[in-house]
Amino acid sequence: MSTGVDDRYALHAMALSQELDWLEAVLNLRLEQHFQQQPQGFDAAPPPPSLPAGSALAQLVDEQGLLAAERAVLALALAPHVRPSVLDLLFVRNQNLDRGFTEFGGWKAQRHGGFLPTGETAAFLVAGDDLARRIALFDLFDPQHPFMARDILRLDCEGASNEPQLSGALSVSAETLQRLQTGVWHKPDYNIQFPAKRITTDLGWPDLVLTPDVLDEIMVIQTWMQRGPDLMQDWGLGRAVKPGYRSLFYGPPGTGKTLTATLLGQSTGVDVYRIDLSMVVSKYIGETEKNLARVFDQAQSRRWVLFFDEADALFGKRGAVQNSNDRHANQEIAYLLQRVEDFPGVVILASNLRGNIDDAFSRRFQSMVYFPMPDADQRLRLWRGLLPQSDRLAPDVDLEAIAEQHVLSGGAIVNVLRFAVLQAARSGAAQVGASHLRMALAKELSKEGRTVG
Repeated sequence: MSTGVDDRYALHAMALSQELDWLEAVLNLRLEQHFQQQPQGFDAAPPPPSLPAGSALAQLVDEQGLLAAERAVLALALAPHVRPSVLDLLFVRNQNLDRGFTEFGGWKAQRHGGFLPTGETAAFLVAGDDLARRIALFDLFDPQHPFMARDILRLDCEGASNEPQLSGALSVSAETLQRLQTGVWHKPDYNIQFPAKRITTDLGWPDLVLTPDVLDEIMVIQTWMQRGPDLMQDWGLGRAVKPGYRSLFYGPPGTGKTLTATLLGQSTGVDVYRIDLSMVVSKYIGETEKNLARVFDQAQSRRWVLFFDEADALFGKRGAVQNSNDRHANQEIAYLLQRVEDFPGVVILASNLRGNIDDAFSRRFQSMVYFPMPDADQRLRLWRGLLPQSDRLAPDVDLEAIAEQHVLSGGAIVNVLRFAVLQAARSGAAQVGASHLRMALAKELSKEGRTVG
């Protein structure tokens, strides 16, 4: 009897099994050609299988129009994860030199006992000793090829600048591996190599309290996201206007910068990824560029909005170069500036103070949007919007007076309400009373050295 669990993956497992069977046949043929000194050619290999309709691998092959050689390289990258024993034959040693065969490439991991392929392994598989095919293989690792543009495969040559390019490790992205095994494409999430976090919200435009002029500037950005590139072409500006849109959101903390960026993505059907630059800047030379490159590469192919929080960390004003650390910091800035300028999508940088951003970079923004502290009327709207259940407020609470007396950002009001609700719950009260709010206000204001009047 089927458990129902295995059935979810059976179709995808069948497709992967067929592809790995084919890879094994191709690899055996290539080894036979190599050791028997026969003419080496991928053309003699059996054709790739017809994959089960509806499987994730079949969908990926169709979506990207992958040819036989491309499928072989993809299968090679998948093998260590799905069927590592397929590559065990490549451990054979060269008896004359008492080491592995150079042309097989590959390397051994610290914990994994199997053979890990490199670009050289891919070249052996699909090019052999045909130099023209070997050169053509580099097209598969071009940034414009779907393997790289869609973050399907990577050829990791980092840390080996003086070594041949094909000596880099051939790897499949975690998202692609997940999709091909389960049929589910998970969106990447924050980790040490991917310093970006997808941000979402259950709120909508009515929950965002901004002045009309600020909201109008935001709608300009929304229009660009919906129609910008087409409008530039229609008006004949496509050749003169650089692709992409760059905006600076600045203003005190908690005034709606992050929520606005999130709603822009939500309203246009685009994912928004937040990068905290204060967390990205690495003490290790080159790590910042490497980590950010992964984010930009995926964002470009998937039309993400990139939201750089704490932008002062890299774009702030700097003094003269005093030492090697300053030079490396400037290199990081120059790299990120170039990636931001070349990015064809929307980039939003957030800062608490406009004056913290270097003037040289400020000129590169298409818009600079100031998010001020809300006035009394806006604060009242925020109080009422954040606690819509009026019966949860005790009769002694005067929201109009609180909004008038206490200058707070929207984020600060959220903190006050959260603490007040917790205090009410601790005391067993069904409503938030004036005493709960007064205690919460005092706690929040104390963060800024202020007291409840």
